[in-house]
Amino acid sequence: MTDYRASFDATIAFSNGGDLTVHGFRVDLPGPDTPEADIAALFVASLGLLMTDTVELANVRIFPEPHKGTRGGPSDRRGAGAAPAGRPGALVELNHLPQEGGTYLEAPGGDLGGVSLARSVDLPAVVVRVTGAQRRPVGVGSLAAFDVRGHAVLLHTGVREGHCLDPEAAAWLVAHGAALVGTDADGLDDAAREARPAREALLGAGVPVVERLTGLEGLPPTGALFTAAPPRLLGVGRVPVRAYARIPA
Repeated sequence: MTDYRASFDATIAFSNGGDLTVHGFRVDLPGPDTPEADIAALFVASLGLLMTDTVELANVRIFPEPHKGTRGGPSDRRGAGAAPAGRPGALVELNHLPQEGGTYLEAPGGDLGGVSLARSVDLPAVVVRVTGAQRRPVGVGSLAAFDVRGHAVLLHTGVREGHCLDPEAAAWLVAHGAALVGTDADGLDDAAREARPAREALLGAGVPVVERLTGLEGLPPTGALFTAAPPRLLGVGRVPVRAYARIPA
């Protein structure tokens, strides 16, 4: 089923005084025929605004695009327990086959024996969608709306390279208690550079990294349970894994 989003300019007046103007704001939509009044309500809900008096929209454009998990939007409700993208309770494959290059987990300290089940099995997942033609580092702004503590944070980029993780965003994930970080790209860092600051920041803080995932479009933004358990091999730091997720019932 095709997802739809809206882009618009908006002006909000507050009942206790003051106003707010935004340009090119985007929200997830339940369908292509969503009325402007509903788009305005989704905009207010996405920002958690209180005491709004009037909301005026302009330059509204509706287009097909995967949902990003707008707070209060259709994917947010779906992730909270309503009907998700896949069949409730279904298992979703997230790994490439070995002959296709595989999906890999890298362990902190270069030792898979130290990766606990609490860091790799049945982790509540947050899927951060950063797909799009413009390829740029994933910054804190793409992550800040999510509660990542104790979660597997999965970057859905839709490309093999280009959407790397900004080192400041990696530090933010560490500070906010992410349990694991994964991506469907070949790596978390810019492949054109030798340095791997994002990966090193995560691994240095004890956060396992999973790279070259696939199938993330089949998961809701929140609510799925992610697993990528590696074998307990002492002194080995990186191995192919069977990564999968369970859609919430």
